[in-house]
Amino acid sequence: MPISSAMVTRFFQLLANRQFTEAERELDRLKQKMQKTEWNRGYFRALYGMLLSRKANGDSYAFLSKVDLDDKAALHGYRREFLDHVRNRFHGDFDRGFFSAWADCMRVLSRITVPKIVGNLEPPKVDSNEQELETVKADEGQATIENFLENPEEG
Repeated sequence: MPISSAMVTRFFQLLANRQFTEAERELDRLKQKMQKTEWNRGYFRALYGMLLSRKANGDSYAFLSKVDLDDKAALHGYRREFLDHVRNRFHGDFDRGFFSAWADCMRVLSRITVPKIVGNLEPPKVDSNEQELETVKADEGQATIENFLENPEEG
């Protein structure tokens, strides 16, 4: 049974939207439906690597971390390069499956709009000129670190 392009497209969309749990489920479904061939093994390995790379998000050596997902012309160029590797008869079936997955990924990414990451993984920097936090009425009874620092001799 050939690989379902609808399932693969869904996987790429989930990956682009950083919905990793659903992407992992879709990848498991794909694995169960794949026949055991070298081409499919290469294809699956590429999908799994894309998932790991996208989850890591900070690896400066990973291809997906470097690619500008908004640059549709560049994505088309990458797709053409990957398709050249797929057509190259010097590559084995595993490699052709691997590059085919990447070509499919570039095709899907070039057709969808990928949302920007809203939250930064690093904590926000606090400006020293910012005002102190306002205490809400419900928080007035809560102990704060300032309570302990102001009266160090009380125990």
